[in-house]
Amino acid sequence: MRPLEGLRIVVTRSREQSEALATPLRELGAEVILLPVIAIAPPAEIEPLRRAALSCDHYDWIVFTSANAVSAFAAELLHVPQKPRIATVGAATRECAKKHGFTVSLTPEEYVAESLIEAFGTGSIFDCRILIPSAAVTRDVISQELRNRGAQVDVIEAYRNVLPPEAALQASTVFRGRYPDWVTFASSSAASNLAGLVGTEALQRVKIATIGPITSNTVRQHGL
Repeated sequence: MRPLEGLRIVVTRSREQSEALATPLRELGAEVILLPVIAIAPPAEIEPLRRAALSCDHYDWIVFTSANAVSAFAAELLHVPQKPRIATVGAATRECAKKHGFTVSLTPEEYVAESLIEAFGTGSIFDCRILIPSAAVTRDVISQELRNRGAQVDVIEAYRNVLPPEAALQASTVFRGRYPDWVTFASSSAASNLAGLVGTEALQRVKIATIGPITSNTVRQHGL
């Protein structure tokens, strides 16, 4: 018997990214329910991102905190920048950067913002120009701490996390009748979006798995 046989597991990642988690869960025997509560949309204004892409060789570092940021930024490039060094938070972001032709110089062992700051080392970024293509709403830990250490930091909106229009109907169907056994969250936005759609009482009836400590904190803030 496969170890996850008989378990119904909800994957809440965007439709484009869901299979990276759904496929191995199925291979382990789970019944996977795709419930995308996140969709990736372009930035509200595209011009700042395009200008940043055109001038990126003026930076010393580019910091990517998600694969979505890599893809959105790479789409606006005329060529892979040669001057700036590349830092990524997490293995998936690093691999995405490599696929787009970037040479990654720095990835911390722990995949959280605080670990990236420590990986830079004390004093190594003073007066450096650093570009951070980012989601429209994100934690400000990296940019603020880099500024505290003397860096000149520009944060550019590269994409937005939005709620798919069909998510409400799909969520009400999933949480009707027999509830799933597990719900998985790969971001704080997904956790908050689903809590808003079905309510915390419904989510208290399932087990929750998250991708990391930041998303876990968001889940706990909802009382789960």
